[in-house]
Amino acid sequence: MKRFLKLYTIEQKLGFRSCDGIIFGILMPVGVLLLIAMIAGGKTAGDSGYTFLQSAYASLIAVGICAGAFMGVPLTIADYRDKKILKHFFVTPCSPVQLLGADMLCNAVNAIFSAVAITVVATVIFDYRMDGKPAIFIGAWILTLVSMFSIGFMMASLCRTVKAANAVTSAVYFPMLFLSGATIPFELFPKGLQKVASVLPLTQGIRLMKAASLGVQMDDAVKIVMLLIGITVVCSLISVKTFRWE
Repeated sequence: MKRFLKLYTIEQKLGFRSCDGIIFGILMPVGVLLLIAMIAGGKTAGDSGYTFLQSAYASLIAVGICAGAFMGVPLTIADYRDKKILKHFFVTPCSPVQLLGADMLCNAVNAIFSAVAITVVATVIFDYRMDGKPAIFIGAWILTLVSMFSIGFMMASLCRTVKAANAVTSAVYFPMLFLSGATIPFELFPKGLQKVASVLPLTQGIRLMKAASLGVQMDDAVKIVMLLIGITVVCSLISVKTFRWE
């Protein structure tokens, strides 16, 4: 545990020095929230029965998860591998699980800061109030975070070079960001695009968080939970089995 905490502390210091996580994980979702709330915050989102602000809250909280899972973890590990830093880790007592875990915790902290910033802005400036139970919402957030980060772990293990990691992360990050409803309200998508976007795992995570924040029942909630748990288990196993130090 002491070894893990030391590794995490170093990773977190390096993470705070990087502006990418702050820009894309915190400032961008807060900026989008301000735009949505000022332009159409009180208007009903389609025929959903709730406002755009209520819809945007849970969706934009997923942006912090998306930034860390699909850009932060894979690119960091690929950069370490490319610079032979992982090769030096190999001769230390550090294991792949500890390294990936420290990197996940580092990016999860950024996601927490993002969620807190969005909550403060929505509550203080726009008088947002969650209709659902906060404990259920936090549980949905944690499940979404863990499942999305497991995908990031798999990408980090499979991508051997920074060039490959950049290509793969871009191919995953931008569709997840724009088609899952994380930034553009899902209710504005045409029906055909909604069906396509529903295939994305982040879309299901956002659906779960949105239902929890709105306090509405979902007929397929158990199915979504099992799907996200399945993604977590499968992707985590693949990442551990395929991880290479160089």
